Amino acid sequence: MPPALGPWPSSCSTCAAWSGSSAPPWSASPARPSAAPSARCPRASRGPRRALPITPPRRTPMEIAPDLVRRLKRLRLGGLVPTLPDRATHARQAKLSPVEFLELLLQDEIDRRDSQGLARRVEAASFDEVVTYEQLVWDTPVSYDRARVRELFALHWLAAKENVIFCGPVGVGKSWFAQALGHSACRAGHRVRYTKVAKLLQALHASRADNSFERELRGWLAWDLLLLDDFGLRQLTAQQSSDLYDVLVERDRRSATVITSNRAVEEWVALFDDPILANSALDRFAHRAHQIVMEGPSLRAARAPSPAKSRRPSNSAPEGG
Repeated sequence: MPPALGPWPSSCSTCAAWSGSSAPPWSASPARPSAAPSARCPRASRGPRRALPITPPRRTPMEIAPDLVRRLKRLRLGGLVPTLPDRATHARQAKLSPVEFLELLLQDEIDRRDSQGLARRVEAASFDEVVTYEQLVWDTPVSYDRARVRELFALHWLAAKENVIFCGPVGVGKSWFAQALGHSACRAGHRVRYTKVAKLLQALHASRADNSFERELRGWLAWDLLLLDDFGLRQLTAQQSSDLYDVLVERDRRSATVITSNRAVEEWVALFDDPILANSALDRFAHRAHQIVMEGPSLRAARAPSPAKSRRPSNSAPEGG
C-alpha cells in the first residue's frame, strides 16, 4: 500500500492542527516522512492575506420583456416603452416605492398624451401663425386695456360661451391676440378653428354648388371657438350677408366666437346687404361680446427685416397683426 500522509511542517501555523507523530486515524500505513527543516509551507511565506476589492457587476441597460411590451400596447400604453428603462433606473437610484414608480409612469403617459393632443388641436385650428401667450409683447406704443386683455386669457368667457371683438387699425396686434387666445383654448382642450372671414364666406358659397351647404355650415358650428379674422374689408353681398347671419346666430349661446376688424362695431351694420339681418345678428353677437379697442401705430414696420439682416423669421412674436 502507498505510504501514509505525514504531518505538515510545524512552520505552517495554518496547518499545525493537522501535525502529529502518528498517522491519521483513517490510514493504517506507516507515517509519511516529514519534509526537510528548511522547507517552508508555500502559504506561510506569503504573510497575511489581503481582501481583494469587490468589483460590482457591470449593469446593462434594462431590457423590456416582449410580453410586457405586448401588454402595454394592449392597454394602449405603448408610449411608456421608450422611456421605461430610464424611468426604472431612476426609480432604483432614487429608491422609489412601487406606488411612486407607478405614479411616475402614469404622469409620463398623461404628459405625452396631453402633448400629442395639443399638437393635433393646434394643427386642426389652421392658425395663420401659431402665437402663444408667452410670445406676446405687451410693451408697445399701441393703446388698449391691457388688464382686460390679460384677463381674457383666463378663458372665463369661453366657458360662458361669450364672444370677443378686437377693433383697431391695421397692424396693431388684433390677429396676434386673437390667435394667442385660440392657442390658449387649444391648451385647455377646446376645439378651435381660425379663418379669414372671406375664406369662410367662400367655403359656404362653394358648398351650395354641390348641395352640401348644410353640412358645411354644421362644420363651422361645431367648433368650441371660431376665430373670424379681418371682418369688414369688403361690402357683403346679399348671399354673404345671409350666410354670415346663419353662422353668428346659430353659434349664439352655443359656442364662442372671436372677430377682428379694422372697423368699429357701429360701422358693421352698413356692411350687410340687409340691415334687418345685420341688426338681428350683430345685436346678439355684440351684446355678449368683450370689446377691445386698439389704437396706435402699426407694429409691422418694426417687425419687417432690414436689408442688412437675415430675412429668416425671428422666434419672438410682437403683438402686431
